[in-house]
Amino acid sequence: MTVNDDVFTNWKHREEIAESMIPLIGKLHRERDVTVLLHSRSLVNKSVVSILKTHRFARQIAGAELSVTETLPFLRTLTTLDLGPSQIDLGMLAAMYRSDDRGLSVEEFTAQAVAGATGANKIDRSEPRDVVLYGFGRIGRLLARLLIEKAGSGNGLRLRAIVVRQGAGEAGRAAKDLVKRASLLRRDSIHGQFQGTITVDEANSTIVANGNEIKVIYSDDPTSVDYTAYGIKDAVLIDNTGRWRDREGLSRHLRPGVDKVILTAPGKGDVPNVVHGVNHDMIKPDERIISCASCTTNAIVPPLKAMSDEYGVVRGHVETVHSFTNDQNLLDNYHKSERRGRSAPLNMVITETGAASAVAKALPDLEAKITGSSIRVPVPDVSIAILNLQLARETNREEVLDYLREVSLTSPLKRQIDFTSAPDAVSNDFIGSRHASIVDAGATKVDGDNAILYLWYDNEFGYSCQVVRVLQYVSGAEYPTFPNPAM
Repeated sequence: MTVNDDVFTNWKHREEIAESMIPLIGKLHRERDVTVLLHSRSLVNKSVVSILKTHRFARQIAGAELSVTETLPFLRTLTTLDLGPSQIDLGMLAAMYRSDDRGLSVEEFTAQAVAGATGANKIDRSEPRDVVLYGFGRIGRLLARLLIEKAGSGNGLRLRAIVVRQGAGEAGRAAKDLVKRASLLRRDSIHGQFQGTITVDEANSTIVANGNEIKVIYSDDPTSVDYTAYGIKDAVLIDNTGRWRDREGLSRHLRPGVDKVILTAPGKGDVPNVVHGVNHDMIKPDERIISCASCTTNAIVPPLKAMSDEYGVVRGHVETVHSFTNDQNLLDNYHKSERRGRSAPLNMVITETGAASAVAKALPDLEAKITGSSIRVPVPDVSIAILNLQLARETNREEVLDYLREVSLTSPLKRQIDFTSAPDAVSNDFIGSRHASIVDAGATKVDGDNAILYLWYDNEFGYSCQVVRVLQYVSGAEYPTFPNPAM
């Protein structure tokens, strides 16, 4: 047998193992509400090749080979345990088992590592929390995809309705308004095809996606909707329009059937701005109106907190190179903001960003002054934030990269911060990233007490994932992750 034959045979063997993992992962998700992860990346509904690629990724980020032959025994053991709703990371299980010196079998070690999700400790599955999307633009449709994706496990969230403007009234209906909206959910020029099936029931104004019936409600005024008329109760409504940003305006959504409101834009006044992973635990149980801040705030605050915790931050500046958005013009035209009126796909456009000022709301203990500015550029998705920090102590590049790599793997911020050492990484590589930001190791610069971090972020999908995490938290559907690194 030649070397090439050896490589091919090994690949086929790993394909067979990955294929055998799919039904085990699916069954845990559907029947136990357990999400199987690999270094914080979900393996639910992934293909054979995707599972193998995720394992391959472990070498890049953790510096050690991780094979499906190593993780399969842990997965098989999980199917034998009496698990409750939780997230279980096979990558962390494998890494911790490698360094464990107690001589335990895989079965014994796994049972101990996830004990908090079994037996008397496990969380009972509850009735799904109703969710309403107010607005169905870029973020609204991505949130719909994420909620539909999660609905299969009954994990505590259920998308019940989408509220959109009446448009052209009856003329709009005649123009197949509902069909057009469903089509935009089905196909996306940036994020690709919807993974599943979508049908439209025009007579009942309903979109059915992967078996989930979603009522489409037409309204131009939040105060005109009685959600209980559609069987919706105690719902969390997500406002994706950005039309109202203060408490008074957002309170218009607190109608019969709606219990809480989440805004997908920076909140004004006393509306709390929340970045999941950093300050989501400050949300008071009786708080009914919450903002998820901006995509850029979510991108810079987690790594800023990580650097502040380890090195201290004296001052900093963030420059965001941001993809263009729908609030800009395709061609030069009137716009209330002078520069944003110029053609978005043809120009770099200097504009303002509120991300730096929002840092103080998310990190009130950070005394460092953070300034910021932004340039919109002709790409449709994925942005980069350049975070220039003066630290409280001197360090070096290797130490900072080792620290941030470890943060991305094992810290409480591992769902927010990702890490790449790919030497040829470009913006398109991060479309679909579920992290708030990704540290680019190759671009990182450190000189004494000065550190410059280059942070990629999918300003559409990564941000939407952060919104869903906040939604899960306020809905009581944010389940614990095992194993605990402190075990």
